[in-house]
Amino acid sequence: MNEKEIAEIRRRFRPDKSNIARIRGCYVNDKGEIISKFNQLLGLMSHEESEELLAILKKTLSGTIGKNLIDIEFTTQQVLEGEEHKLLMALRNSSLDDEIAVQEFYGRVIQALNMKENYLILLAYDKYDIPCYTEDGEKQEDSSEVFSYFLCGICPVKSTKPALSYYASENIFRNITADWIVSSPELGFMFPAFDDRSSNIYNAVYYSRNIAESHEEFVNTIFKTEIPMPAAAQKETFQSVLGDTIADDCSFQVVQAVHEQLSEMIAEHKTNKVKEPLMISKNTVKDVLESCGVPESRMAAFEEKYEAEFGTNTEINPRNIIDTKQFEVRTPDVTIRVNPGRSDLVETRMINGKKYILIRADEGVEVNGVNINISR
Repeated sequence: MNEKEIAEIRRRFRPDKSNIARIRGCYVNDKGEIISKFNQLLGLMSHEESEELLAILKKTLSGTIGKNLIDIEFTTQQVLEGEEHKLLMALRNSSLDDEIAVQEFYGRVIQALNMKENYLILLAYDKYDIPCYTEDGEKQEDSSEVFSYFLCGICPVKSTKPALSYYASENIFRNITADWIVSSPELGFMFPAFDDRSSNIYNAVYYSRNIAESHEEFVNTIFKTEIPMPAAAQKETFQSVLGDTIADDCSFQVVQAVHEQLSEMIAEHKTNKVKEPLMISKNTVKDVLESCGVPESRMAAFEEKYEAEFGTNTEINPRNIIDTKQFEVRTPDVTIRVNPGRSDLVETRMINGKKYILIRADEGVEVNGVNINISR
């Protein structure tokens, strides 16, 4: 799914927009025991309560594609014979009314998670009459397809602290006792995917709030498939591969060139409003290294280690390995953050046999908030 398709589904999570009639799920304690189960009609809740509940579920479709939102792809054999896919289809085709399938799903989720805190498993089913649009963008009355899907969110439940509150209507202070609050989803998914504005049972969209944690056991249990390396780990791994293989040839200029050229690709991709996420291969980085004059032997070492860490012919999202909003130079004692568009202000140099990082400072220099003058 691309950003536009995700946004189209996200807009449905309002009481007046969706066909979600109820929310069902269960409450699990930190020992993995089900404390209670619920099947609550939104129509019996206040508008504010139903709106808040849908807003929590909608967060399982939030974040950045490739970082928080990961495409899950099933093989043809899984779709035809896989028990994991059959369970997901049973949940979807029954509108979450197949009790055996629902209870089986709860059990698998609990088996796969080790949350070490209380949490909710939330499930919601929706039917979306996909509207048709004319070439000039006008919405037609008839829908082209009915997209049936369900959303799952795993939400930690945290205890609040007792606090002192002032009740204006009574003109009195009173203690508020500790209570339990439902937090935003830690992970979740939507099945099936909404690709090309149509149902795709060969894919699901998986969500992880923490880009450093992919919950591999959950993914393996629910989808029986591998998941890409977490975005945070991709960045650390790429930095390690680049530094270790380029070694003595890994100069400031090389890292600067990699950052600048990947940033330019990201900016161009955004400007051109390309629907599909931007992906790069090892050859993309090799071209940058070659333009910096890195020896062929170093590039061969880079290619070998890249494949060992990420896999042969694996493509990654450049947003996962660079920060387009930050360019940082760090020593054990000093950290310098530079506007990415002005990394040309920084250079490295050897002076009298010692290594220096030089920053051109024309005007507007402050030290501890005080403007200073550099005269020599």
